[in-house]
Amino acid sequence: TKYHGGTNFGRTAGGPFITTSYDYDAPLDEYGLAREPKYGHLKELHRTIKLCEPALVSVDPTVTSLGSMQEAHVYRSPSGCAAFLANYNSNSHAKVVFDNEHYSLPPWSISILPDCKTVVYNTATVGVQTSQMQMWSNGASSMMWERYDEEVGSLAAAPLLTTSGLLEQLNVTRDTSDYLWYMTSVDVSPSEKFLQGGKPLSLSVQSAGHALHIFINGQLQGSASGTREDKRISYKGNVNLRAGTNKISLLSVACGLPNIGVHYETWNTGVNGPVVLHGLDEGSRDLTWQTWTYQVGLKGEQMNLNSLEGASSVEWMQGSLIAQNQMPLAWYRAYFDTPSGDEPLALDMGSMGKGQIWINGQSIGRYSLAYATGDCKDYSYTGSFRATKCQAGCGQPTQRWYHVPKSWLQPSRNLLVVFEELGGDTSKISLVKRSVSSVCADVSEFHPSIKNWQTESSGEAKPELRRSKVHLRCAPGQSISAIKFASFGTPSGTCGSFEQGECHSTKSQTVLEKCIGKQRCAVAISPDNFGGDPCPNVMKRVAVEAVCSPGT
Repeated sequence: TKYHGGTNFGRTAGGPFITTSYDYDAPLDEYGLAREPKYGHLKELHRTIKLCEPALVSVDPTVTSLGSMQEAHVYRSPSGCAAFLANYNSNSHAKVVFDNEHYSLPPWSISILPDCKTVVYNTATVGVQTSQMQMWSNGASSMMWERYDEEVGSLAAAPLLTTSGLLEQLNVTRDTSDYLWYMTSVDVSPSEKFLQGGKPLSLSVQSAGHALHIFINGQLQGSASGTREDKRISYKGNVNLRAGTNKISLLSVACGLPNIGVHYETWNTGVNGPVVLHGLDEGSRDLTWQTWTYQVGLKGEQMNLNSLEGASSVEWMQGSLIAQNQMPLAWYRAYFDTPSGDEPLALDMGSMGKGQIWINGQSIGRYSLAYATGDCKDYSYTGSFRATKCQAGCGQPTQRWYHVPKSWLQPSRNLLVVFEELGGDTSKISLVKRSVSSVCADVSEFHPSIKNWQTESSGEAKPELRRSKVHLRCAPGQSISAIKFASFGTPSGTCGSFEQGECHSTKSQTVLEKCIGKQRCAVAISPDNFGGDPCPNVMKRVAVEAVCSPGT
């Protein structure tokens, strides 16, 4: 379990095919912001467990049955008493009796009683707010882009290795680069039938992974990629050869190396063959064991185009059509100023294909516009954990926004360099801010809380003091600018889709609008505060959604 998310900067992402972000939906997200309600609900759990500490560290629990699928785990000692009432039924509430007191347990939940009497916390009953986050553009899409085209299999770019047959990629690159060129040549007779209008030739390539780009005489013929489930590549596609000598250049790309498991030495990468040319008059020609030349990395890497110094060492193409041209193997650069404000920053790379990003010479990491698959319909918290439960983002890019640490930035003229393998539209790359767009709360009038329990245990409890409060808080530098929904009664739905129930106080909107203009706000949940009881003898709740906007 991860408490905070983070970023695999540079080429540190494990793999293959692991995203640059390792946010994990953690209580603290990749940008260091609290993910509500998870953060607040977990914080309340920690506080509750702390109240139980004297009893927990003194004795082992006594387990008693409260029903067919309900149990009580009781820690009773001279230093205190704490009880955990569990309902293992994933479909229905359970009413139980413990120490002559009646308790209602939601499905698949545990209620915690720090004094073996009062419920202070229930795992399935969330009383903290939900924060909805947004990524909003700062206008950086107006950056002026320049382009430098990578040379395809440039024999002069780096020291070369020439040998017969195909070599494993990491044995050649030693992980100094994700990229390795495999280059060979093929002679074609002018009398070949395909040159006279016959069926075109095709090339088949077998690779251990992870991605592959095929060039003939410097022109891209096709690309292929493995997957997380099977990183191997089996490519076959038509190729355009001419009479005479043709240069075949295969660019093999590593997409992260394994960092978990055993026998790393058996994990191969790169073109392992066979490589076969089909459709010649002679039939098929196996190129696997002919002479191959190897080049580690890209020419742009050798020239350090991703650094402040290297980016100034070449002539970059300029013009309005540069960004839109879908050029494979192209370097792009632009400059931007650091935006004002304290919000975390990210790059929106949704318009690009696959490659790497640098800012002021520091590597943001790899990016790839892959789309998530899965089942996003199962949102129930009940039942045993499964890796496929509560999935989100189906059909969306596995990662679109890439974290930009502010410590890497200078006030103005920050250098942004992008290397794109497949082709993309850099004009749509934008620098965005991550902030809270709205906050929601959904709290019952007698929601269990530590504060209420502490009041009771001090002997000062009064009925009105046991009523809960609804708490709303925008991010620092923001304030509540509007109330989109408010209902005291029996509302239904979740944050972003609340609806009024049969019981509803007409004063709800007016009461909650008192929070407008404040960064944080608390409203007591009581009939008196809402102009009367809209439905006596019914357990009521407050559901509210508030908009957060910059300003205090």
